[in-house]
Amino acid sequence: MLKLLERSINGVDQRLLLLAPPHVSVDSFFKNLDPDRRRRGDLVREVQQLRGGIYLHDGALQPKQLSPGGLHRTPEDDKCWHLLFMNRHQRVGACVWYLEHDNTTTVDHLRVRNCALANREEWRVPLQCAVESELARARRDRMRYAELGGWAVAKESRCTSEGLLLALAAYSLGRVLGGALGITMATVRHSSSTILRRLGGSHLKAKGIMIPPYYDERYRCEMELLRFDSRRPNPKYAGLIDQLSEKLAGVRVLGTRSALSRPPAGASAPHEPQHVPAA
Repeated sequence: MLKLLERSINGVDQRLLLLAPPHVSVDSFFKNLDPDRRRRGDLVREVQQLRGGIYLHDGALQPKQLSPGGLHRTPEDDKCWHLLFMNRHQRVGACVWYLEHDNTTTVDHLRVRNCALANREEWRVPLQCAVESELARARRDRMRYAELGGWAVAKESRCTSEGLLLALAAYSLGRVLGGALGITMATVRHSSSTILRRLGGSHLKAKGIMIPPYYDERYRCEMELLRFDSRRPNPKYAGLIDQLSEKLAGVRVLGTRSALSRPPAGASAPHEPQHVPAA
C-alpha cells in the first residue's frame, strides 16, 4: 500500500486541485495559481452536487435536506480550503474541506458546537472542556486551529487510494499553511474514521476521559470526534506526508495573492518543514 501511495503522490499534481478561500491571500509557496473565480464557483457547486448525491444514496440525508439541484450546501463552503481529487474525466471524484481558525477563537465559533454530542447533557461540558484544552494548546504552541469536514468519495473511487490520499493531503496542507491542531466529525460509514485514526487521528479527551463515539440522528450514522496535529501523524505515513507537502507547491490552486492576508498565528513559515516525534 505504501508503494502504491508513493507512486500516486508522484503524479498528484495532475489529479489534486486546491480551492483557496476567497478572503485569503495565497502564499508564494504555491507556484501554480489560477485566479479564475468563476471556475472556483463552478467547482464548489460540483462539490456540493457530489456530496448531495453520495449522502442521499447512503441514507445520511433526505431530499428535503438538500438545496434545489440536489446540492449539499454548508456555510463553510465559502470560507474554507477545498481539496479535490479529479477523475479521468476532470470531474470531482473526491473532496474534503479544511477550515482554518485563528487560535484565539472560542468553541462558540466552531462548527463542532453543533454536533449531536453537544446536545447531550452528560457530554456537553466534557466536550467543551476537551475542545477548549485543544485551543489552549494551539495558542501555547503558536499554531492555528482547523476543522475538517465535507468528506465525500465517489463510489467508483472507494476501492482506490484516493480517500487515503485526500486525508494525507489535508495533513500536508496543514503543514504548508504553518501547522495546525484540528478536529473532525468523522463518520464510521465507509471506514472513514478508521482511516483517519490509522493516519494519526485520535479521540478527544477531557481530564483523561475519552469523548465517545455517538449516533448522529441528522446523518443517521455513527460518528467519532477525532483530533489531529499536523506535526504528529502516524510515523508510518510521515515520509509520505513530507513528499506530498513538497508536491503541493506545484498543485493548481484557484485563488489570488491580492486578497486580504489572513492574520498570523505565530506559526512557522508556511513551507517550513516540521519534524516532531510522535507523542
